[in-house]
Amino acid sequence: MDDYGKPKEECAVFGVSLNTAEAAGIVYNGLLSLQHRGQEGSGIAVLSGSGGNISCIKSTGLASEVFSGGSLDRLPPGCTAIGHNRYSTTGSNIRENVQPFITEFLTGRIAIAHNGNITNAKQLRESLKQCGINFSATSDTEVVSSLIAYRCMKTGNVLSGILEAAPTICGAYSMVILGYDGRLFAMRDPCGFRPLCMGTGPHGTAFASESCALESCGFEFTRDIRPGEVVVAEKGVVTKQTFLDPPRCRGGLCIFEFVYFARPDSIIDGMSVYEARYNMGHILAQEYPVHADAVCGVPDSGIEAAIGYADESGLPLVSGFVKNRYIGRSFIYPVQSQRESAVRLKLNPLTANIKGRKIVLVDDSIVRGTTSRMIIGLLREAGAKEVHVRISSPPFRYPCNYGTDVDSVKSLIANKADMEGIRIKIGADSLGYISIEGLEKACQKCMVPFCTECFTGSSGEITRKNVLEE
Repeated sequence: MDDYGKPKEECAVFGVSLNTAEAAGIVYNGLLSLQHRGQEGSGIAVLSGSGGNISCIKSTGLASEVFSGGSLDRLPPGCTAIGHNRYSTTGSNIRENVQPFITEFLTGRIAIAHNGNITNAKQLRESLKQCGINFSATSDTEVVSSLIAYRCMKTGNVLSGILEAAPTICGAYSMVILGYDGRLFAMRDPCGFRPLCMGTGPHGTAFASESCALESCGFEFTRDIRPGEVVVAEKGVVTKQTFLDPPRCRGGLCIFEFVYFARPDSIIDGMSVYEARYNMGHILAQEYPVHADAVCGVPDSGIEAAIGYADESGLPLVSGFVKNRYIGRSFIYPVQSQRESAVRLKLNPLTANIKGRKIVLVDDSIVRGTTSRMIIGLLREAGAKEVHVRISSPPFRYPCNYGTDVDSVKSLIANKADMEGIRIKIGADSLGYISIEGLEKACQKCMVPFCTECFTGSSGEITRKNVLEE
């Protein structure tokens, strides 16, 4: 959970295959564009020379912190590179767990950057230990990297190793893989839990967790990597596309990508994130209308839904808060009273737009309810006559197995109280959550199925064969 009590997602990946030796700098720019997906660690791995040498710099912190002071210049020139921003849902936040992971074996080495959560990582780790493979970290990505390296050694080919390893992996995995043979591989799990897309430019091909990063780095968004697809790029050109066997699962793209995780200027599986959030607000106004004076959104991911609510309801849209964008991770709050002050330091109410008015407050989610109560309290202090809360996702009731940092069942407010109880606890005059049907309708242009397990409890688990099966 972050300082706002919002659920967070595991990480971001970015990779390039170019016809020029500028890969490290472009990947760095890509990581800056994807910083919203993970702030606990960052790293870049570059393939240089003809001998399959992979150099890597990584550490805990933001990308701008990890690569400050000229450290980016210490990476060698190379045409192929991958990068990663980390948010830890498995494994502690130490340098050893920061990606990319480099795994060396008898015939070469590979580097992997992974977004998602491997649900059978423990079993895979134990199986690989029986093969004599040792581990230095606690991340599930190290397990995947070792598994693929083991298969590469067996087959003598990176792509064959990837295709043999994939059927043994359960869970969510959008990843980019740097091979000793000079090729870059992008792979998305057969359910498509996490996003992954591809872009092209005058100097080559790039893969990213979100399309906004491609555009920021000068690549034209081409398409999404399809669930179960493996795409291979070499010397800047896509050379091969292949598909994994279809899974036996009920999963799909995490719908919270549209609610909160992704940047609004991204397009995921054919659906504009901005349009999806606007639609959520539009539908919320239909499902939960209210007599009020103005609508405001909680920065940042509540803003687009607030615009949709205002347009549908006919109420004026106002800025309810001024967000301090320069605190970052530096604010320290050792006691509870100071922790509560953190919300005011980051969000301060704009009294001129609030005082004496009945406000519709649009936010993306309520997890534990603590932060919502504090934000509503700020509006009351600013003179709001009434605060009517509208949430652009259904109530959270279940933890996630696939990389979303949602609290345990016991700590989720939706499992402690009914709608009226939640309204009372957060101090709102009224409360409305978008329905599951409304949320899916808002995102109906998306071309793949959704995973809504955190709302419904319906599992999308994939069954896989044993790692040691020949």
